[in-house]
Amino acid sequence: MTQRDFSQLMNAISTREVMVKQYLLEQHPVAIEYNHLQQAALSYVKAGGKSLRPAVLMFACGAVGGDERKAIPAAAAVELYHTFTLVHDDIIDRDEMRRGVPTVHVDFAQRARTEFKYDNATAEHYGLAVAILTGDIQQGWAASLLPLLHREFGVSAELALNLVDELFRRVQQILINGETLDILLSQMPVDQVTPEQVVNMLWQKTGILYEFCGRAGAAIGLNQPDLYHSSVEALATFTSRCGTAFQIQDDILGVVGEANKLGKAVGNDIREGKRTLVLIGSLPRMTAAQRKFTLKTIGNHESSNADVEEVISLFRNSGGIDYARDMAHQYMNEGLTALESVPESEFKSLLKQWAEFVIERAR
Repeated sequence: MTQRDFSQLMNAISTREVMVKQYLLEQHPVAIEYNHLQQAALSYVKAGGKSLRPAVLMFACGAVGGDERKAIPAAAAVELYHTFTLVHDDIIDRDEMRRGVPTVHVDFAQRARTEFKYDNATAEHYGLAVAILTGDIQQGWAASLLPLLHREFGVSAELALNLVDELFRRVQQILINGETLDILLSQMPVDQVTPEQVVNMLWQKTGILYEFCGRAGAAIGLNQPDLYHSSVEALATFTSRCGTAFQIQDDILGVVGEANKLGKAVGNDIREGKRTLVLIGSLPRMTAAQRKFTLKTIGNHESSNADVEEVISLFRNSGGIDYARDMAHQYMNEGLTALESVPESEFKSLLKQWAEFVIERAR
């Protein structure tokens, strides 16, 4: 299949990324006395990433006829909120790279060894502590930006308050519950884990924050305090479904992607024992010997690179990757159906392109 040209979408996203990063780093920067925390709080923000979530929020604002510039504080808040979840997720998953740079807990453990001459155990604990506190700082920084919707851009004060409540009560509870489910599912026997459980966990981990982007963007564009108004709900449903498809594709790339493009190691999900749709879709199509080998490798942190590569090959040959891709397409199509009620515009076109990019990226 020929790779689709997403240059228009990427240019549009890059433009919004510049706007959001300038707002964060120049207009409302964080200032922390202790330099390690200051550097850690900015680490992933400065390292890059596509800034998809803030762009989608701004597109949703424009899609309902709003001025997307008024949504910048919310877009910046989402970028920071997402970054906080990455810092903590990297601890949970024991990842060593993110966006092409060392993860916060790994980076500052190493700094503790070289700068403070800490022993390994003390340095590892220091790295974890800095990462936990970094996520806390980013979360508070994100919360401080949402009231600026009203103070700087004249958005309804009630709407700004409702968005704070939505993000830091409903979304946060669901997202952290999803992270916990991810851990719990990885310890369950694979044959007891259903595709429905996996998709629910993926929606909670990823789809819910994308849902917030659609909901917040549309509500700001309409200056509508009711976050569940029908016009808002269409965009929220669209981004929720496509956000779930995004995470399914992310799990696919976790086994078949390229590390230099992903900014993190490929195969970590296998060593972590992640219950992905790729795994769930592959096992029933394997021979008994292949299944035994896969189950021995999955969740084993000591698995060799050769064993991980063999499992990836089994995933490819068994049809598990195609199974997961079909599911991603299903959720993308459900999202596009919800988007049909939104009037045609440049912004709707960008949202459609984003939906397609979600499952076509880095194949």
